[in-house]
Amino acid sequence: MAPFGKIYTYPNNFRVQRAQALASLNGLEIEIAPDFVFGKTTKTPSFLAKFPMGKAPAFESADGFCIAEGHAICRYVADSGPNSAQLLGNDIKSRARIEEWSCFAENELVAHMMQPMYMSVLHIVPFDEGRYNQSIANLERALKRLAVALEDGRKFLVGDHISMADVMVAGPLMVMGKHLMDAEMRALVPSVMEYLKGLLEIPEVGNAFGALELCETRAR
Repeated sequence: MAPFGKIYTYPNNFRVQRAQALASLNGLEIEIAPDFVFGKTTKTPSFLAKFPMGKAPAFESADGFCIAEGHAICRYVADSGPNSAQLLGNDIKSRARIEEWSCFAENELVAHMMQPMYMSVLHIVPFDEGRYNQSIANLERALKRLAVALEDGRKFLVGDHISMADVMVAGPLMVMGKHLMDAEMRALVPSVMEYLKGLLEIPEVGNAFGALELCETRAR
C-alpha cells in the first residue's frame, strides 16, 4: 500500500504520534519525511513554499495537499479513511463532543503542560515558581474534569469505540506521565490512568505512542 502522505517532524513528537495512531486506526500509512532537521529544513524555500509559517509537524499528502498544525493534521487523517465515522462521530452530537474533547486536549492539557516542560525539562525558559505552580494546578483541575467523565468506568470518552477524542487526549497524557504527572498527582485520578492504560492496549495506539513511562517525582 502506498503511503497516504508524509509528516515533517522532529523525533518523539506526541503530535505526530497522535496522527500516526489515527492513521493506523483508519487503515492508512504515513511515513516520516527523511532527513528533516528542525530549524534548518523549516527555513528552506521549498519547505516554506508548502508551509509558509515554517512550523512542524507539517503534513503533505500523496496528492500534494499540504497542511500544518497538529490538530488539523489529525482531523484530516481521521477524516480520510474508512473508519472516519467512528473516529469523528456519525451524528452531529457525537461529532461536537469529539471536537470538544479534542479542544480540551489542546487548551487544558497541552497548553498547561508546556510551560513546566519548557522550564524543567527542555530548559528553554527560566524557571518561575509562580507560573510553574499555576500550570500544575491547572493540569490537576483538567485531570479531575477528565476523571469525572470516566468515573463510571467507561473505556472511551465518546461512545463505545475509540475516537479522535481519545487519541488527542492520550498524547499529552503520555508526556505528562513521563515528566509531570507524578505518583502524587496520579493518585488523585486513578480512573484516568486506567483509561490511558486501556487505550495503550489497542495495538494501533500502543504502537504509535510506545510504552507508558511514569515519573515518581515531577520535573522541577
